[in-house]
Amino acid sequence: MGLFKFLKEKIAKKNVKETETYVSGMSKSRENFANKLDELSKRYKEVNQDYFEQLEEILIEADVGVSLTLRIIEEVIDESENSNIKDPKEINELVVDKMFVGYAEKGDIVNEIQFVNDGPTVLLVAGVNGVGKTTSIAKLAYRYLNKGKKVMLCAADTFRAGAVEQLTIWSERLKCPIVVGKPESDPASVAYEGAKQAKLQGIDLLIVDTAGRLQNKTNLMNELAKISRVISKEIPDAPHEAFLVIDATTGQNGVLQAKQFLDCIKLTGIVITKMDGTSKGGIILAIRDELGIPVRFIGLGEKMDDLEEFDLDKYLYGLCLAK
Repeated sequence: MGLFKFLKEKIAKKNVKETETYVSGMSKSRENFANKLDELSKRYKEVNQDYFEQLEEILIEADVGVSLTLRIIEEVIDESENSNIKDPKEINELVVDKMFVGYAEKGDIVNEIQFVNDGPTVLLVAGVNGVGKTTSIAKLAYRYLNKGKKVMLCAADTFRAGAVEQLTIWSERLKCPIVVGKPESDPASVAYEGAKQAKLQGIDLLIVDTAGRLQNKTNLMNELAKISRVISKEIPDAPHEAFLVIDATTGQNGVLQAKQFLDCIKLTGIVITKMDGTSKGGIILAIRDELGIPVRFIGLGEKMDDLEEFDLDKYLYGLCLAK
């Protein structure tokens, strides 16, 4: 159970304000998960088959995902039998260990945008209507403006009514330049102009808003491919990053959305919004397990600085350990 204790000690040394953001932002998820684990452990002196069945149910209800849940339970049962662990609290700690390892073993965890050394770094952002894509773009812009980066927005989502207007309003609030096209412009032509202007103006980060969904997946795939192609003509190797914005409250539907977009574009990360509004915080683990894509940023509130760099330690602490 070393990881469980290690995680608590590690969190205690981290920035208190940042940890509190995770703790408060994940209160609904913690109530649905950690509290249920605690209640379950109090009902049993020793674990048995019924205990593991109820433990499995808690994980699935938290949206950890069926395949990952079954694997965690199987591993916990094997380890508990091999080490003769029967104490419910120790079993619950072992579950948290497996959740941590399950995420971390998928590969390197790099969350901040990786800036190129020469020329603008280009970030494509996608997401279906209503997930908070435009607000997330604004929050990302705000984050990197505060880090001293020159940021430009590009309104290439010309299909959704009001998308260009909303992004323009945010650019005015943030006092950062924006590239827009004429009404019903070809999204790729807007993206191309954005890339061109980003080079001319010495921009560090160009954030390109793309259509969340066209009539079918083939259209979406063709549109995103076209946007990527024209950008790369101006900025070699661009786009450098591609984020998909997912609403945490949609649960497993978010995983299905990610699978559709993954067929259309090489995603480098996920932005999870509205985590403070869901009781199913395990969705992050399910996405990582099923798709292998890291969650790069997590929305824990409505303020501009409530879009946090995803931190696995703080996430698990907020979900499982905080009181």
